[in-house]
Amino acid sequence: MISLGGVIGAGLFVGSGAVINQTGPAAVLSYLAAGSLVILVMRMLGEMAVARPKTGSFASYAGEALGPWARFTVGWLYWYFWVIVLAVEAAAGAAIIQEWLPGVPIWLSSLVLMVLLTATNLVSVRSYGEFEFWFASIKVAAIVAFIAIAAGYVITGGGVEQLTAEGGFTPKGGMTILSGVVIVIFAFVGAEIATIAAAESDEPGESVRKATNSVITRVLVFYVLSVFLIVAILPWNSAELGKSPFATALDEIGIPAAAQVMNVIVLTAVLSCLNSGLYVASRMNFSLARCGDAPQWMVSLNGRGVPARAILIASSIGFLSVVANVISPDKVFLFLLNTSGAVALFVYLLIACSQLVLRRRLEREDPDALQIRMWAYPYLTYFTIGAIGVVIVSMALVEDVRSQLWLGLLSVGAVLAAYFVKSRVQGTRDEGGGGRGRFDPSARPQASRPRSPAGR
Repeated sequence: MISLGGVIGAGLFVGSGAVINQTGPAAVLSYLAAGSLVILVMRMLGEMAVARPKTGSFASYAGEALGPWARFTVGWLYWYFWVIVLAVEAAAGAAIIQEWLPGVPIWLSSLVLMVLLTATNLVSVRSYGEFEFWFASIKVAAIVAFIAIAAGYVITGGGVEQLTAEGGFTPKGGMTILSGVVIVIFAFVGAEIATIAAAESDEPGESVRKATNSVITRVLVFYVLSVFLIVAILPWNSAELGKSPFATALDEIGIPAAAQVMNVIVLTAVLSCLNSGLYVASRMNFSLARCGDAPQWMVSLNGRGVPARAILIASSIGFLSVVANVISPDKVFLFLLNTSGAVALFVYLLIACSQLVLRRRLEREDPDALQIRMWAYPYLTYFTIGAIGVVIVSMALVEDVRSQLWLGLLSVGAVLAAYFVKSRVQGTRDEGGGGRGRFDPSARPQASRPRSPAGR
């Protein structure tokens, strides 16, 4: 259920409306293209995670394949992305609560939501899994119910005339499909969380295998099919789409109280994202500390096998970002948001590069570990690297996300500079040169190799 729900967030329930407004009915192709790219990345990640399940998985793989600089860069960029997402989701949830309780300020509701989910993560990894199971169940049930209702409406007389009724299938031109991909791809970030959580499961290989094999169905059904039904039912240029496309479609069909029902679903998606964000940020921080890329006090585990300090740091920074959103939403918080917006793409790019290198190494050293294999290797891997590069370059051409690209590059530069300073201070250099260094846990002192988070 974590793998099923991880790809369903507020980006689908709310953000899809803005994409449809910008792209028209062809938005369904933007979702299909972006989803296909994520499917390829997940397949590569699944191959590595089944062969070598690790906490903080893809940061570790980047270190093995490309050198310590890549491990440091991927880990800190991904951690930074999620601590900012915590603030975004907490503010979104607080805004929904404010509709029900107008007298409660957003900062207070955000604090309450973050405290509740922090407490959940501090108890044990089992409690995280239980909460995420139920959050994911609600989201999946909502999507399935919407698809059943909307498909029934279309089949029994609603028709699909809206696909071409307002200026055709691509009313703003074919290039908007590409610009839509640039925006849409960020809605899929989170699918990879299952590979991190698998490291703490009883059967990590089987868990990742199931998550990887189901990603195609998740993308095609939850995103592509639901967006297709929305653009088939509603005019793409409807102003109501930007507020809540699912609620607007249900209103059109005639479902009573659709807006309130969707508010509950969106709040569930927000809580799920907060829950997962705290989990994945803390595990990535733990992994970085275990490798010597973060302060060593971060590797401390509480009696339940949970990296409590890493969780509290992520929660604290997330709430400070919420405060920035309240005090200076158009300056400080917007800057933080834009600096984190593109980093997931750089992380995906390094995941693909890591798989390209590690696959060759695994075939040579341990071919039996390759229980999941990337399709058409290495050609689809090269294609994925090129496609991600095209998306990154395209960001410079799309006005709405151009600032995210430049500030995202600033974030990458800052992390690389931090690695350079750390290396100089510690007097270390990447082993092997040329990016061929490989992290070997057995080479580190025993005291710096604590047990992985547990708490099952």
